[in-house]
Amino acid sequence: MTGMVDIYTIMQNGLNSGNILVSLVFLVIYVIFVLVIMSVFAYLFGWIERKLIAKAHYRHGPTYLGKFGILQNLADLIKLIAKEKVAPKTAYPVLFSLAPQLLVALTVFLVLLLPYSPSLQAANIGPGLLVVFVLLGFTPIILFIAAFASGNKYADISAQRSVLLLLSYEIPMMLVIASTVLITNSYNIQALISMQERGWLLFLMPVGFVIFFIALLAELERPPFDLNEADSELIAGWLTDISAPYYALYLFLDYSKVFLGGLLLSMLFLGGWLGPSFLPPIAWLIGKAFIVALAVIMVRITMFRMRIDRILRFGWIWLIPLSLINLVITYILFV
Repeated sequence: MTGMVDIYTIMQNGLNSGNILVSLVFLVIYVIFVLVIMSVFAYLFGWIERKLIAKAHYRHGPTYLGKFGILQNLADLIKLIAKEKVAPKTAYPVLFSLAPQLLVALTVFLVLLLPYSPSLQAANIGPGLLVVFVLLGFTPIILFIAAFASGNKYADISAQRSVLLLLSYEIPMMLVIASTVLITNSYNIQALISMQERGWLLFLMPVGFVIFFIALLAELERPPFDLNEADSELIAGWLTDISAPYYALYLFLDYSKVFLGGLLLSMLFLGGWLGPSFLPPIAWLIGKAFIVALAVIMVRITMFRMRIDRILRFGWIWLIPLSLINLVITYILFV
């Protein structure tokens, strides 16, 4: 692929020249391409997670459908989608059905917004990194609406815990991003990755990397921060009252968020698509995101769920001061 494939620029040029059809074709091809990558990643991640957790628990995991049980997730998906959509009488029907779809739409939009190589992106937004994390800030609001709309007190408590958790860990995450901006002097994701040709930020800012990874686990609500379904007290959290088709949508959301988180961590600290030329840039980016996803699985296997008070204390008393110290040290060393 030669030249810059900027979908937004192509559409603008097409609209200005009156060739709307070409613009729409490019847009559709790009969206399908990214959605296929995200769907394949989500499917493989779900299967690998089940196999690794089963291995750690001395079980077999998915085995019978397809080679090594690779088709088990597809069978589960068909089973969930085929079931009836129901809603509790206490629910607000419109919000109850719309909120999970909004969460998925927000995640998909963010995945589409990110660049995938020096020559493939949706739009070269100047403050692209800032835009991504501002949009991520809408997640707690939508999640709270989803739980409130069910009319279930357990879902409501679960959503309140999730909102407290996300707010506590978004602060150190943003402070680490500010540290990366001090080094690169840009909110542009392309510029941030290009700067890492001299060295990954993982080696320049290892403490920031650890803080960001912990905050990312909290943002993804993965163990040990999976308070949204503390089954000993909250049943299934805000998912308690959703029917099978929406649960399938939630599983896709969960795995897609891991994909998004892996991409962001790879771009910020692991050099993004940078790598030897025997593989295309997008392959390096997806490969690094997959390694991050494997790390997320290993944390789930080895860590236990923390109590809400300990999680909040860890975020406010430890991570935020550490991220501030990291910011000051970064300023002293690089600015």
